[in-house]
Amino acid sequence: MLSEKNKKSRLLRYWPRYKVSNIVNMVRNSFKKPDVYEGDFIGRTVVITGATSGIGYYTAIKYAQMGANIVAVNRNEQKSAELKKYIEETYNVSVDYIVSDQSVLDDVRNAAEELAKLKRIDVLIHNAGLFLEKKAMTQDNMETTFVVNYLSSFIINFILKERLREQGDCRIIFVSSEGHRFAPWGLDMDDLFWEKRRYSGLKAYGAAKTAQLLSMLIFAEYFEGSSVVINAMHPGMVVTNSGHGNSRFYKWYKRNFIDRFSSSPELSAEALYYLGVSPDVVNINGKFFNYTTLEEPAPPAVDRDAAIELWEKSLELAGLCS
Repeated sequence: MLSEKNKKSRLLRYWPRYKVSNIVNMVRNSFKKPDVYEGDFIGRTVVITGATSGIGYYTAIKYAQMGANIVAVNRNEQKSAELKKYIEETYNVSVDYIVSDQSVLDDVRNAAEELAKLKRIDVLIHNAGLFLEKKAMTQDNMETTFVVNYLSSFIINFILKERLREQGDCRIIFVSSEGHRFAPWGLDMDDLFWEKRRYSGLKAYGAAKTAQLLSMLIFAEYFEGSSVVINAMHPGMVVTNSGHGNSRFYKWYKRNFIDRFSSSPELSAEALYYLGVSPDVVNINGKFFNYTTLEEPAPPAVDRDAAIELWEKSLELAGLCS
């Protein structure tokens, strides 16, 4: 009952803020190619979560091609070792990896503590994510989509925030999604784990990506006045192996329809390199990009009051002190 009241309240709050022009811009931007930056990044350190496949893999390759050293945070040790071997032999750069399941909070906290030991981090890319057709819970008894797509990156950013601010000259990038628009009335703060409502894969994904963008608002304020910036990027409609654990119908639909009209993840990697390295982005903070084009997110994703409430709930869920 409380969730229904909250939904009506959120509908009244956000409905007047929607603009047709934003949707038109989103569609128009979907046909654009990313801007390209051709300068190198020799000797810099780039951290990428979920780097063994899809967008993360091609992003690691792109940065390595341009001379950067890679630190990959992945859940699979064998694939991480194979990635390390291939990149080091092919591009003559250093690759280290941290084995961490982004659905397990202890793993995430441990990965963040390991990253804090690095001499410096020049670019931090939160790429790990998933889409689940059916609801699943983590071993910490939290909804999996929320944890992997949002809470894990929140924990890493929170643990590293003071270290990065002191270090300076760092860019944090969320691999976000236009899918945040699947939560048109924002987050139900009383039911973040879909215990009171019927679960929907698209709505859960949209809520988690909305949460990601809300956290960006507060982190951006924290980094204001420093040389650290945090932004988010929709990576285009990309061929990846996401959803591999879903039903046979979903996998068939993805293979025959979604993937057929999708772009190569190499374009996403090109955009992530531009956002991480180009001098054109050096002073842009707390913004959402479609590839490399600035875009206005849906109203629930820029609600500062909701961002503050989510921040406090996230600290509690993650077992972190403010």
